[in-house]
Amino acid sequence: MEQSNDPQEGRTSLGTAAARNLATVTKSRPQMQGITPRWLLETLPWVDVSGGVFRVNRRRTHATAGGRPRFTTVGASVRVVPGTLAQLPPFADLSDHDVLERLAGRFVQRDLAPGDVLAGAGQSSTVALCLVAHGKLDKRGLGKYGDPVTLGALGEGDVLAPGADDRWEFTAEATTAGTVLTLERDDLEQLAEQYPALAGQLEHWLAERARPQDAHGQAAIAVSAGHRGEPRLPGTFVDYQLHPAEIELSVAQTILRVHTRVSDLFNGPLSQLGEQLRLTVESLREAQEHAMLNDPEFGLLPNVHPKQRLQARRGPPTPDDMDALLTRRRKTRLLFAHPRAIAAFGRECSTRGLVPQTRELDGRTVSTWRGVPLLPSDKIPVGPDGTTSILAIRPGLEDQGVVGLRPSGLPHEHEPGLNVRFMGIDDRAITSYLVSAYYSVAALIPDAFGVLENVQVSR
Repeated sequence: MEQSNDPQEGRTSLGTAAARNLATVTKSRPQMQGITPRWLLETLPWVDVSGGVFRVNRRRTHATAGGRPRFTTVGASVRVVPGTLAQLPPFADLSDHDVLERLAGRFVQRDLAPGDVLAGAGQSSTVALCLVAHGKLDKRGLGKYGDPVTLGALGEGDVLAPGADDRWEFTAEATTAGTVLTLERDDLEQLAEQYPALAGQLEHWLAERARPQDAHGQAAIAVSAGHRGEPRLPGTFVDYQLHPAEIELSVAQTILRVHTRVSDLFNGPLSQLGEQLRLTVESLREAQEHAMLNDPEFGLLPNVHPKQRLQARRGPPTPDDMDALLTRRRKTRLLFAHPRAIAAFGRECSTRGLVPQTRELDGRTVSTWRGVPLLPSDKIPVGPDGTTSILAIRPGLEDQGVVGLRPSGLPHEHEPGLNVRFMGIDDRAITSYLVSAYYSVAALIPDAFGVLENVQVSR
């Protein structure tokens, strides 16, 4: 006998499947993966920018340029990208691509094994410049009583050069396998003889170095202090940069499309347009935070000043590394790291018997180090080799720190710095809205933020 598959057969009362046809369904708002706390957007102070441009005026500095060279690798051959040599102070105003190409061709590759000594303290050298293309080196010297001391670590993009007397001021020893590119002084002088533009740039750089300047490379302000009697006081003035940096607002945009039949007939109890717009704005804000951290033009991570870049000395982020990062600037108020980096730091603390403290920030409990919030951000990339970075920030205009930039008084503004414009209804009855978020980020002075690089999180 054939068995019936009807779930209602044999019942003595109404089944739940049929009863649901008369019931009111309780529903959630549309959910979305990928929404993060976006701590950077929440914690940065924001400056309203009119005219779409923010100009950062600073004192004149003789330490021109401040970027890092980049490198290309073909097989086992490593070469510096010629255009990025203009990021180095000796070649800062050099724009002739042919000269930069010839200059890049004179760098000689040298591969290092762990323990190899690249430079010895006090030794004379024929090298004009040395670029670290890959790997890590320790800078070592002697203490006051002749005991060995570690002066720091060098990593990819860092530059070494002998002192004014052509002698190395420290010992550079490889702690990992690596590659460096060296430029001999004789080769640089030969190129300068062939190319007047290069010779003129080097003369200009040497002249700038000889000018009176303070420890930060800024044009010195003459001041007399501690004098007695009636000595003649020095005259001075504060010089400004002639061509200050100007930061244009960037934009993240999309066109949101909603069929009129959907918004007319299926608009309750939740607004179709409202929910579509809410999730679209979430995606734009995620893209905004990613760009503020990683955009090569204005993002924080690619534009850290070389003196504010530190290397994790032994791989995982240790309390010593974090202390070094905090003390590189005054009033460090925020730390940002990938969640995996925070976990790696927690493991290092556990091995030392340390327990990082917590505090409440905007109603949420967060980890801290030395009282500074350590905030998670998955927008800080983790490389395929398992390395990442930890970012330290001093925020605020008053403290010459880092500020977010956005426009004020946008037409059709939906949120600060974000507007929604109605674009019309096409012949398919689809309504279109242009959703735009305008933003950027600026550092008032170079030491407003810094980074701990090559943090190993995969061990």
